[in-house]
Amino acid sequence: MAAAHDPLADLLIAVPVVILACKAGAQFVRRLGQPPVVGEIAVGILLGPSLLGWLWPDVQNWLFPQSVLPFIGALGNIGLLAFMFLVGLELDLGALRGHSRTAVAISQASIALPLALGTLLALGMYGSFAPDGVDKLPFVLFIAVSMSITAFPVLARILTDRGLYRTRIGALAMACAAVDDVTAWCLLAAVVAVTKSNSPMEALTTALYAVVFTLFMYYAVRPLLARWLRRGHSESVVLVVLFSGLCLSALATDKIGVHALFGAFLFGVVTPRGSRVVEVTGARLRAFTVPVLLPLFFVITGLKTDISLLAGDPVQWLWTGAILAVAVLGKWGGSTAAARASGQRWSDAMSIGALMNCRGLTELVVLNIGLGLGVIGPDLFTMLVLMALITTAATSPALSMIRRRAGEPETVDQLDAPDRTDAPDGKEPHDRDGKAALQSA
Repeated sequence: MAAAHDPLADLLIAVPVVILACKAGAQFVRRLGQPPVVGEIAVGILLGPSLLGWLWPDVQNWLFPQSVLPFIGALGNIGLLAFMFLVGLELDLGALRGHSRTAVAISQASIALPLALGTLLALGMYGSFAPDGVDKLPFVLFIAVSMSITAFPVLARILTDRGLYRTRIGALAMACAAVDDVTAWCLLAAVVAVTKSNSPMEALTTALYAVVFTLFMYYAVRPLLARWLRRGHSESVVLVVLFSGLCLSALATDKIGVHALFGAFLFGVVTPRGSRVVEVTGARLRAFTVPVLLPLFFVITGLKTDISLLAGDPVQWLWTGAILAVAVLGKWGGSTAAARASGQRWSDAMSIGALMNCRGLTELVVLNIGLGLGVIGPDLFTMLVLMALITTAATSPALSMIRRRAGEPETVDQLDAPDRTDAPDGKEPHDRDGKAALQSA
């Protein structure tokens, strides 16, 4: 009997190729003034059937044989769970101080309009793009939610790179994105519950379990963690406990039926801030997760993205254009209108709209959830990935154009910013190089 093939050697080829290629792509786009995630998404797509598999299918099959794909996917998903924990840990609801009413108004408008327009779009797409056996309600809800996503980590990185993080407009944009992020994840959790449930009662039960678990995490786990951290444990022990906690929290929400990513994100949200050991632990986890594990998620996404599915059909490209138009009009238009109605200058309102239109890695996470649930098929997945890439890449150029037309500098020295808003704890939320930001996204 022949021995089973050991995929380790293949994995040891694929992993360094992926992380080095993504790093090169990130460095390249940074020189063009883009956030690194744009290059990493693009590299993931290029390594998939859209380019490498089209030009050199034998090379792609050699680089990504079927035997290693489950292992790459597993490592990428572990990285994604750690990343979602970091997103929750970085989420500073204290940024709402002084901006709460405006931030809530803008963020809710930036979700409500995309939800409405996305619903109309999904109703028109259902007959052509819904996979067999998918009911109209989960399909429509998923498309509507996917139109309303903002990439909170990418927005933070752009503001940091431009020195705008501690300005008035930067603080307001971050506050809006924080509210938007929490709302969007709650909506997506509801969509996942509806999709996985066989009846309205089952969906309601799942939602109830999710609410109970959230309350348990906030009112039981959070104070226990705070007391435990005050005992002065070593950084290595804290790293082990926090990583184990995010995994167990992810397992709990997966069993509940609202996806493991929500548990990791929630554990990050309830982890106490203000402790040096937590900051160091988060930095260590980030230093490995973002450059090493997340690229594996990008390449798995790229392997699922096949632009050739659209290439021969102009109708498919028209639908892609419609998706992009709805995404931009809903997110940028809704945010800009709400910001202007709240008393912001036109240039500031347009800047907030451009930032809120940035989708980045957060959108890819949502789309992979939808594809994994079977709510969308490969063709619609490809369209939505292209929308995420284009809207993310457009953010920095749009922000530069808006500031130039308003006669304002494209970048600001944070130390000399005339209207900076101090962080609630009196510390820099991110350093000048963005080292405390989520580097990749």
